[in-house]
Amino acid sequence: MLTRGITSLRGPLTAAALITALCLTACSTDSEPESKPGSRGSTAAEKPSPSPKPQKEVPRPGDQSVELDWKGTPRSYKVHAPPGYTPDKRLPLVIAMHPYPGTGEYAELITGLTAKADKENFLVVYPNGYNEGFNALICCGSEDDIGFLRTITDRFTDKWNADPDRIYATGISNGGDMSFKAAVELHDTFAAIAPVSGGYIGSALEDKTYVPESPVSVITFIGELDKYYDEFDAGTKAWEKRLRCERGSPKKVEKQTTRTTAQCADGSQVVSYRLSEMFHSWPGGSNNDMAFTDTTVNATDLMWEFFRAHPKKRT
Repeated sequence: MLTRGITSLRGPLTAAALITALCLTACSTDSEPESKPGSRGSTAAEKPSPSPKPQKEVPRPGDQSVELDWKGTPRSYKVHAPPGYTPDKRLPLVIAMHPYPGTGEYAELITGLTAKADKENFLVVYPNGYNEGFNALICCGSEDDIGFLRTITDRFTDKWNADPDRIYATGISNGGDMSFKAAVELHDTFAAIAPVSGGYIGSALEDKTYVPESPVSVITFIGELDKYYDEFDAGTKAWEKRLRCERGSPKKVEKQTTRTTAQCADGSQVVSYRLSEMFHSWPGGSNNDMAFTDTTVNATDLMWEFFRAHPKKRT
């Protein structure tokens, strides 16, 4: 993962430094295939278009970059609304979180969620972590990112008229870990989450009471060649055990991929994709350093199908 035990990388990075940082924090010392961060050859990767200049937040179609002073700290996010959006349309909201170190632009690039939002008609927000990281389950920093996510979701239900029963979170690496944290600590807000190469790990495993108090469904994607696979696998099993989920038999969806589905006592569902040839990557992501393209599995497409089928269960 881009974040394991690394808390000293801070501040803006040049393109070359970012590639170096990604490799220093995510690559093992062993030689690994091109799906690992920093090993694909970044000069060939598609570059994200520059974010629009920060402006007054106005609910409308297209892209906006928003800056706010939150608890005395400058924070920001990018929002994309699909064509034809107006505030009287109650649309789903997806929050997509980047790895560490990273930015919302990086999350937008690798996930392809902007194009998906245009096609499927939902809102998507790409938050920027403070100093390029989110205060998730094992790192990074000490900011109240749960409070920040609460602020974002409240703004979007109030100002953008996002559907409060269809709010979802996803992310890769540090952003994936943050998705699990949000599922537990903002269980009243999120209907489902989709962590990619991230997990229910670290401090989450130390407290057996650390589970959502209302149903939050999960779809997750992990690579069996990821050096954090054992942690992610143990975390998924702990989540299912604590929520009294009954797991079905694994089903092969392609040569290298299996899917398991678990039905939980609270009415939530856990769907796990395990890719035997993937490292720390996003299945079907854009052609950059963390994309795994040697697969027919597309995490973005599958998570949207899952989100669409899992509105918030109100008890």
